Order: sequence, then C-alpha cells, then structure tokens
Amino acid sequence: MNNRLNIDWETFLKDYWQKKPVILRQAFLDFVDPITPDELAGLAAETEIESRIVSNKGGKWDAKYGPFEEYDHLGESNWSLLVQAVDHWHQEAATLVEPFKVLPHWQFEDLMISYATPQGGVGPHIDNYDVFITQGMGKRRWRVGDRNPNYHQFSAHAALLHVEAYEPIIDEDLNPGDILYIPIGYPHDGVSLTESLSYSIGFRTPTSQELLTGFADYVLDNLPKGIFYQDPSLELSDKPYQINSYEIEILKSQICSLVHDNNLFVDWFGKQTSQPMHELNIIPLEPPYSLDELIEEVDNGAHLYRVPSIRIFKLSNKGYIHGENIPLPEQYIDLLCQKDELSSEDLDDKILLEGLLEFVNKGFWYFE
Repeated sequence: MNNRLNIDWETFLKDYWQKKPVILRQAFLDFVDPITPDELAGLAAETEIESRIVSNKGGKWDAKYGPFEEYDHLGESNWSLLVQAVDHWHQEAATLVEPFKVLPHWQFEDLMISYATPQGGVGPHIDNYDVFITQGMGKRRWRVGDRNPNYHQFSAHAALLHVEAYEPIIDEDLNPGDILYIPIGYPHDGVSLTESLSYSIGFRTPTSQELLTGFADYVLDNLPKGIFYQDPSLELSDKPYQINSYEIEILKSQICSLVHDNNLFVDWFGKQTSQPMHELNIIPLEPPYSLDELIEEVDNGAHLYRVPSIRIFKLSNKGYIHGENIPLPEQYIDLLCQKDELSSEDLDDKILLEGLLEFVNKGFWYFE
C-alpha cells in the first residue's frame, strides 16, 4: 500500500464524526492514485460493475447507467464517470479502505471512484451516509452547507436528486491527498476544476424502518410457529368495543420479546449485515475440493486468500460471512476476520479446514 493515512482519530471522533464536516489537509501525504482513468473506464465497461455518467451541458443535467464503451461524444468538459464498489474489483484501489478500518466496518458500504473533466460533477445533493472524499489527481472545489431538515430537494433528472441553493459553510479547493469528511444530511457540491479523480469511502447504516422490515422477514422464515395473543385473566366488560391500554401493552411486549431474544436478533443481524451491498467477484469451485484435496493444497504451502471486500464479521462469539454463519469456535472466527491471507501455518488445524471447506468451494476463499 503506497498511501498512508495521517489522521488523529481520537480528535476526529470527538470533534467531527457525525457532528460537522471538515477538510483534513494532506491526510494522505504524497498521495499516489491507485488507479488510472483508463483503468476506471475499463471497470465501467463490465456488466457486473455499477457505473454511471453524469453530465451538465448547457445547464441541462443528464445521467446514464453503464456499462460504457465510448466517451468521445461527451467532449472535454462538464461530465464525470462514477464507478461503485471499486474495492471489490481493483486490488490496489481497495488499499485505500484499509486505513479506515479503525471505524466499525459493518457500517462501511463501498469505495466509489469518480473521474471528472473540468466543470464536471453530479450537482448539489444530500447523501444518506457519512463519506470521506479523498482528492486524487487534479483539483475540485467543494461547497458544503449546514444541515437543515427543511431543505427542498427536487429531481434535476430522473436519476438525480438535487437540493435547493444553500449558504456554504465550507467553500474550498481540494488538492491531492486532502480529505473532505461530510456527515449524513449535509448538502454538498463538488465541481472539478481540472481533470480529476476523487475517492469516496462511504459509511451507511440501515434506517429503523429497514431494520424492522428485515427482522420481521427473518422471524417469518425462522419461527414457523406463531406467537398468539392470549389474555387468561380476561374480565367481563360493558364496553366490548373498547380496546384496552393493557391489551396494547401485551401486544407490544409480545413483539418486543422477539427483539429481546438475543440469539434470534444476533443471528439475524449477523446474516443481514454480512450480505453484500454490491456485486462481488465470487467464483464457486467446479469441481469442488474434498477435504483431503484441501489439506493437500495447504500441505504444499499454498495460501488462502479471502475474496476482496466480502463482508465478514464477528458478533458475540459467532462469525458471519456473506449472509451465512461460520460454524467454527471463537478463536477461529477471530483469525478469519483479522487476516485476508491465510498461510499454511494459520491453516495447520484440521478443525479449521473442515469449517472452511464449504466456503472455499463456494468461492469465498481461494488459492492464488
């Protein structure tokens, strides 16, 4: 990894994290772009990779989704190419994510890279996530407004939600190695002053509504026996049409008891949050390894590599990867979460290899 991050994280968390935007000058000293514009364009030509081109010609906004093969018709200004989840597909670009793993990685979404021509950008907008925008080659001017729930948002294009004019609290240029941190809800607009590259490392958490919906679906699938309302202490009433407050409390406690079932909630959240947010380069093995064949590879000194950016987490003493439980004891879970590469010394344990066999065959880990 060429780029080293220079941030006082304790000060940053105390003063800025989810509190206010800030420019961190030269957070990456002597920044080196891990990808070229041509390489980014190559990724945008792939059907599996989410990309879009946003342009603003003559005051008219336009947005198109990839894959893309041609760019010549776009001219030399007023457009940008954005590619999502580059960390899934480009090993060197993915190294930019590593220094940010001091933050809760379950909240990390992806590395989005933007190439822009002069005057290129996506327009003023508000994101529903926290983002660290690192400036690569070139220069961009950023205008960030204060947070206000009453901002009017409108569709400048069917694929572009813009925000009304705002008074900037930040109005500055970003140079290579500078980072602009923007918490959720702050309007912002970046306009490229030259040909440029920007790297957006986004952190997103689900809304309460999304959590409730996801957990309810899990409960329906995993608790086939319904829990029925019961009131064995029922007394006669002269108002049978009245729904009593104590009945509401019973119903609420009935629902809350599901959330308070720690095993149920943890298993759901582990599987839910380890689901991929974007396509991954996962290739199942055909034919699959037998355990003896896996052991033979390890004995021959082969290393196992985890698929880049696959989501793997530990909750309590359990491990989860790509929406699945890892059926191994806790000490192995720590090892699998901590190391992207497993050597023959790490794998000198039949219990670990037995637990990994299914995941190797599914393509979650691979031999180089």
